[in-house]
Amino acid sequence: MTTVTALTREDTQALGKRLSAGLRPGDVILLSGRMGAGKSEFARGVARGLGIVSAVPSPSFTILNAYDEGRLPLYHFDWYRIGDESELTDMGLDEYIGGDGVCLIEWHERAEDLLPETALEVLLSPQEDGSRIITLIPHGDWEAQHK
Repeated sequence: MTTVTALTREDTQALGKRLSAGLRPGDVILLSGRMGAGKSEFARGVARGLGIVSAVPSPSFTILNAYDEGRLPLYHFDWYRIGDESELTDMGLDEYIGGDGVCLIEWHERAEDLLPETALEVLLSPQEDGSRIITLIPHGDWEAQHK
């Protein structure tokens, strides 16, 4: 587990960008934190680090935004509005998780049974001064697979 303090939105994006350098096909990043914690900012940093230059909005209303212009495909999910897990399985979630690209999942808590055992959780905790404490929590074999 690693903890970092991001003083600004740009710091949050920079951490995502640094993390992206070691990402591989099939990696799953779980973005945790309350509404407005910086999950989408972190996702933008990962996208930039993968070489994605197009806009990276939060996929709140679409559930999934897919990008294939970078070093690896990026699948950015937001499960906040799903009614139940069948919505995700019906849309072919199994084609994305563990597939050819990187999956970023916001609000993953809404369908925990569909998550792989190995993933990296990024917990974003906003502070009263506007900074964010960002904690990287490896699950399963994440650390062994990313040495």
